[in-house]
Amino acid sequence: MKNTWKNFKDNIIGKKGLLSIGFADIVGSVISAFFWLYIASQLNPEIYGELIYFISIAGLAQMVSLLGSSNALTVYTAKNVKIQSTLFLISILAAAISLAIITIFLNRLDAGLLAVGFVVFSLVNSVILGKKLFVKYSKLVLSQKILTLILGIGLYFVFDVYGIIYGLALSYIPHLVIFVKEFSRTKIDFALLKPRKGFIINNYVMSLTAGLGGSVDKLIIAPVLGFALLGNYSLAAQMLTMMMMFTAVVYKYLLPLDASGEPNKKIRQITIIISIIITVLGVTILPNVIDWIFPKFIDAKDAIQIMSLGIIPGTISILYSSKFLGMEKSKFVLITKFVSLVVLIGGFLYFGPIYGTVGLAWVIVAILTWESIFLFIMSRSLRAV
Repeated sequence: MKNTWKNFKDNIIGKKGLLSIGFADIVGSVISAFFWLYIASQLNPEIYGELIYFISIAGLAQMVSLLGSSNALTVYTAKNVKIQSTLFLISILAAAISLAIITIFLNRLDAGLLAVGFVVFSLVNSVILGKKLFVKYSKLVLSQKILTLILGIGLYFVFDVYGIIYGLALSYIPHLVIFVKEFSRTKIDFALLKPRKGFIINNYVMSLTAGLGGSVDKLIIAPVLGFALLGNYSLAAQMLTMMMMFTAVVYKYLLPLDASGEPNKKIRQITIIISIIITVLGVTILPNVIDWIFPKFIDAKDAIQIMSLGIIPGTISILYSSKFLGMEKSKFVLITKFVSLVVLIGGFLYFGPIYGTVGLAWVIVAILTWESIFLFIMSRSLRAV
């Protein structure tokens, strides 16, 4: 027991960078969770589902626009390749096109502005992490989350549900300031893209596939199964995101380390142990919280218990993804995301109409399990070569 605590203290508490990321992401996620849980408590499942639907459209536009994949930016920044402004330019032009399309065809300026905010947020955070400026990262993340709380709820009271997305879009103003500064620090040089196009394209396709996986589920549910089911599913998915929060923090810390070839075995082991503890809590305690706080979202209770079973394989998948991306072997991660997207679409269309929210939850667990098994096998295969 004493050795276990010592390992935890040395490998988690003793890492200032990890603590900075962890503090920002955990506190930020708590603020974000409070915001969304408060909004969910004020709305019925159908209206909440409609809100999530348009935010998902903005998220999909972000993934399409991020031609300068966030993973590629982090890796090349860590390797001191001056490619930031080039990828910034490509991505922001794509974001401007997305803004125009969403505004013209969906008549939703709010969702279009949110898509641009998502892009700026991702690009800036990727560069900051690549430079290992973890304290600066924490300040940026916390400022954005606090603005989400203030502007999102404030504009909700002023303009009702229509003000929420505008509040979210405005919360990215601090990142926009950093975006302009970072853009001016390196020159645009498209020649840097050619020798790295394989890794950049693989990462873009991988990010796009993963982004579709995070958005297409909601885009499928709304027209096929209705906004009410989407509302229940979205609340369950939000809980899963909260439970995966620690793993997400570790991933952001590990990726630049993996890219630099720095050892981090102990951190990985402790991360898996913590994911097991969170799984147990998710299965046993969290559903009772839903009964108490969100009595309208009764279908989310069982889905949360089921999704909790995906935390351990999801953690394993993320840890191996960091390893492969740090080695610039993104094709393995790309394969998992592509297959997962196909399974998600097929699974949601088949199981959703039959089993509802519970069926969708089992599809998510199956996807996370597949990803962890495949990446584990690929890692062993590379080691044997």
